[in-house]
Amino acid sequence: MAAINSVTDLSNEGDVAVITLNSPPVNALSAGVRDGLYEGFKAAIADDSVKSIVLICDGRTFIAGADISEFGGERKGADLPAVQDMMENSPKPVVAAIHGTALGGGLEVALVAHYRVAVPSAKVGLPEVNLGLLPGAGGTQRLPRIVGAAKALDMMTSGAHVPAKAANAMGLVDELVEEGKLREGAIAFAKKVVAENWPLKKVRDREVAGATPELFADFRKANARKFRGFLAPEYNIRCIEASTLPFDEGMKVERKLFMELMTGPQSAAQRYVFFAERAANKIPDIGDDVELLPVKSVGVIGAGTMGGGISMNFLNAGIPVKIVEMKQDALDRGLGVIRKNYENTAAKGRLTLEAVEQRMGLLTGSLALEDLADCDLIIEAVFENMDIKKEVFGKLDAIAKPGAILATNTSYLNVDEIAASTSRPESVIGLHFFSPANVMRLLEIVRGDKTSKPVVATSMKLAKTIGKVGVLVGVCNGFVGNRMLSSRQIQAQALVAEGAMPWDVDRVLYDFGFPMGPFAMSDLAGLDIGWSKEKSSSSTIREVLCEMDRRGQKTGAGYYDYDEKRNAKPSPVTEQIIKDFAANSGVNPREISDEEILERTILPMVNEGAKILEEGKALRASDVDTVWVNGYGWPVYRGGPMHYGDSLGLAKVVERLKHYQDKHGDFFKPSALLEKLAAEGKGFKDLK
Repeated sequence: MAAINSVTDLSNEGDVAVITLNSPPVNALSAGVRDGLYEGFKAAIADDSVKSIVLICDGRTFIAGADISEFGGERKGADLPAVQDMMENSPKPVVAAIHGTALGGGLEVALVAHYRVAVPSAKVGLPEVNLGLLPGAGGTQRLPRIVGAAKALDMMTSGAHVPAKAANAMGLVDELVEEGKLREGAIAFAKKVVAENWPLKKVRDREVAGATPELFADFRKANARKFRGFLAPEYNIRCIEASTLPFDEGMKVERKLFMELMTGPQSAAQRYVFFAERAANKIPDIGDDVELLPVKSVGVIGAGTMGGGISMNFLNAGIPVKIVEMKQDALDRGLGVIRKNYENTAAKGRLTLEAVEQRMGLLTGSLALEDLADCDLIIEAVFENMDIKKEVFGKLDAIAKPGAILATNTSYLNVDEIAASTSRPESVIGLHFFSPANVMRLLEIVRGDKTSKPVVATSMKLAKTIGKVGVLVGVCNGFVGNRMLSSRQIQAQALVAEGAMPWDVDRVLYDFGFPMGPFAMSDLAGLDIGWSKEKSSSSTIREVLCEMDRRGQKTGAGYYDYDEKRNAKPSPVTEQIIKDFAANSGVNPREISDEEILERTILPMVNEGAKILEEGKALRASDVDTVWVNGYGWPVYRGGPMHYGDSLGLAKVVERLKHYQDKHGDFFKPSALLEKLAAEGKGFKDLK
């Protein structure tokens, strides 16, 4: 075996040259890998004793994609197109041997091989769309030629990882080889290709099947809602349309559109989010030496919507759950909802009935807190009331075993005050799940003043285990997400009081990229959350709507009117209520521009985020953005509130806040941190 460079080896197995990459952790297409591939193929092609070439990777995966840390920087090493040309134009058959994943650039390398073999556990895909990009090394032109236009559309606009068996069925993988015997299987396949004189198949020479104008029109129409606001899916579609052109012409289209995305703000934002989610796992004062606590059983207090959803996360991960309610009917209802959720998933083909029973078999219901005595983690998901929560934790303190983690799902309340109701505040932490808890990716992990490092470290690791994006935050009212949301809600209500209609505010925020605006969201959740009929005094628009039994979608009317399919339309009833409020308050309603609506709802969030950073309630600006992208529907292609502030320029943010401060008061006063960064010409990205 000869070393080509530090990450590439070349060896001969008889007349088969085997090029082996080993560039941990995922064999990404770094400069060293590209150089190794180029020189390895050059040497194998020049060796007269070699009749075929196998490309294989050591470690846990094939080439898992590009080295995105090189994006935007100076390119070094061999160009990927040069490597691909060397492989594709090899006079000797080239076989790509795939295990783990062949994603993005990894699959694009495999596509220039003449043949591909894989173990059944392997997966392939072109997920660049998730970074606001398209495959830039011929993937948009080769994939449709091998799997057809329809499958290429699905794969490239979803970024899906396709299992090897499915890839084999669609012709993307030529042969499956036995698990654990990839090297032997690939060498045997390469020898068969030579022995039987198989042709040197170039994917680029194939025709694209099924690329009709109707296919593309129907696909755009079917996915219009999902792709709204994103450039990358549309650009991927255009590239697949171009795959019907001669290959070199299609490549020119791919290159042009790739560069537009690569240099544009959307991909910059999506790449930022990618790294931000990974950075959130790094806690400066918690190293690898902090011992993790075992979590082999979980207790959940409350079988309502939140408690049930929280329980499902752990059941999905194979962790037994005991769920406690006060009354049998509430417990039965909660257990029934969990089962129904699983059965609905099974009915859609995303879960087997066997898996449903397996998960339900891990779930135990109880009416006694004492049954949680042996749980490693207990999560309280009861009514959002401090007295009730303190009472529950006081009881848990006497019941839970030593070392058990005691977690509260509170979304606003002081975790330190809750912890003080126990004799072990070091074991108490906030685990703020978002509704629906079995679906939403975000988990705000609230570190109290006395929460121990092992409890924090275990909670962060547990977030990964249950498929969540965990973000560590500090104790303050509403933590990071709801605290910033509150500033937006205050301004949304103020804008309506000054003359904007709820649907005006919602439209502006929807066009910005949110799934819905604040008033549509209130109607969906129910206007009567936290409303008391006995205490209601017609003092707010919401109270009046609730008193009229306009409590949102569930009653067919709220801020909006709804038809039988829950389609919303602006309500003349709500409009008159708003006008009456204005008249009674002595306000002269005015025309409010879309620009003002956007600035007054979004810029206070940026300012509040700066205050959170100033107070040390979030570790980094990117953590704030991770919360908002994963928990509140902030459009990923805008990167999060702090990234958005940076993209505007903090000097402009400060200038606009001061403009509104002059008109509407100190609610808009820029934070000290914001003013400091703006004065220094810096952004949140510069904070260390």
